[in-house]
Amino acid sequence: MPAPWADATTLRIALVKAGRTKIRYPARLLHDDGTRITVRAPWAAPDVRDFGFVRFEPGDVFTEHYWRDRWYAIKEVYAADGTLKGWYCDVTRPAVRDGSVLTVEDLDLDLWCSADGATVLRLDEDEFTASGLPTKDPTAAAAAVHALNTLESMALGDGFGLS
Repeated sequence: MPAPWADATTLRIALVKAGRTKIRYPARLLHDDGTRITVRAPWAAPDVRDFGFVRFEPGDVFTEHYWRDRWYAIKEVYAADGTLKGWYCDVTRPAVRDGSVLTVEDLDLDLWCSADGATVLRLDEDEFTASGLPTKDPTAAAAAVHALNTLESMALGDGFGLS
């Protein structure tokens, strides 16, 4: 029997980092208006990932928003019981959809915002610097930093405006 995520509206999400595919997973296509693509997917790893500020675990469900014209992705993270845990935001190059494959290039910078908005954390700035992108591609690095600042402003302001 196919997984509930595998049907005619399934996309394969390919997360690329430093030129290599880091992970691929199926996601149900919810919306694609030509600019923004929204999918829903279960936590793709078989085990718990504890970041200290949030735990991603089997049963969690992610509603993921990607844009073809923005340098970030916003993922709403829900526990198995439907409770919103918060938003995990990835700084990425604009998403590219080719048929049933959505490719997203991760640029190392991330942001976490708890469901109550009380915790907003900029993440992995050291990894971003270590990646060499600021030296190799200063234009992309500037776009990435701008995207992180934009995400932080949204998190601290009126929210992410995903409805």
